[in-house]
Amino acid sequence: MRIMHVMAGAAEGGAENIMLESVMALADAGLTQHVITRPNNDFRLQKYKEAGIGVDVAAFNNTWPFPTRRVIGEAIKAFKPDVIEYWMGRAGQYAPKEYRNRSIGWYGGYYKLARFVNCEWHVGLTIDLLRHIREQGVPEDRSAIIHTYADFEGADPASRAALDTPEDAPVALALARLHEKKGLDTLLEATVKVPGLYVWIAGDGPLEAELKKQCTELGLDDRVRFLGWRNDRGALLAACDVVAFPSRYEPFGTVTVDAWAASRPLVAADAVGPAAYVKDEVNGLLIPKNDVDALATALSRVITDKALAQKLVDGGRASYEQQFTKAAFQRDSLAFYETIIAHAGPFSG
Repeated sequence: MRIMHVMAGAAEGGAENIMLESVMALADAGLTQHVITRPNNDFRLQKYKEAGIGVDVAAFNNTWPFPTRRVIGEAIKAFKPDVIEYWMGRAGQYAPKEYRNRSIGWYGGYYKLARFVNCEWHVGLTIDLLRHIREQGVPEDRSAIIHTYADFEGADPASRAALDTPEDAPVALALARLHEKKGLDTLLEATVKVPGLYVWIAGDGPLEAELKKQCTELGLDDRVRFLGWRNDRGALLAACDVVAFPSRYEPFGTVTVDAWAASRPLVAADAVGPAAYVKDEVNGLLIPKNDVDALATALSRVITDKALAQKLVDGGRASYEQQFTKAAFQRDSLAFYETIIAHAGPFSG
């Protein structure tokens, strides 16, 4: 089975992580793959190289799209893919129409169907994204849900000393882009109300200066660490006590799965993505968006009530095992690819 992946992603981001980890899982399953992406992340490019996966790079510049269209067209003819998967809307706009019957549009957000006009097949990351896809007119037999996965087995904890954090202090970890949608300002305000709590914020983004200023104004510089973008999520998760996920807007939020996979209690705001999967008091604590007091109370409960924390870990782990393991992702992906290949037939370009 030969699968080509096309992504015009940002240098860093959650969807970009999903794509990388998906390709790695499919490589473990024995698939032959080729990637077309931007040359903007050496870490991801090196991972593909180490896995023996061929890569072509392109600019994906909508103002001057012709060089990227040429790269994609030549790569398709050389690689002869059984299936071509276009990750997110910008990549989908470059799909050649002559390969529509073997092309997938991947939705990590509420993209318009027009972005994937040359894709006959469509994959949603969540239950609600699948609804969104089908409500735009995609038939049920041309669409599917394939959940992401996480696998942090064997990850060694990050050094607290290296992050200037006492070994015995409770630590809340936020894995998030520094963007207004992520609700990190709410987390900082809540931290004021939880004495002794340290917070690690792993991510970068446009609000970095603003959030750091807020941190200083709130008197939190001694308890909050801005870590920048990190490629060692497993190590950070293994070293924290609770995962804080205060997003205002989130179609899904892989942080949910990360917390469950790493056996860490989760406190999440009720954005549409987490609200569809987090069951309050069962596999996490679900709080209202933008509610500083509710977030502070939930974090305090988790770090002081060990029985509650363990209950949430157990519930989260059960949810993870049901839907979000690597084996489940491989199974569902291969089944969908096989359906496409049966329909499209062998590559004849």
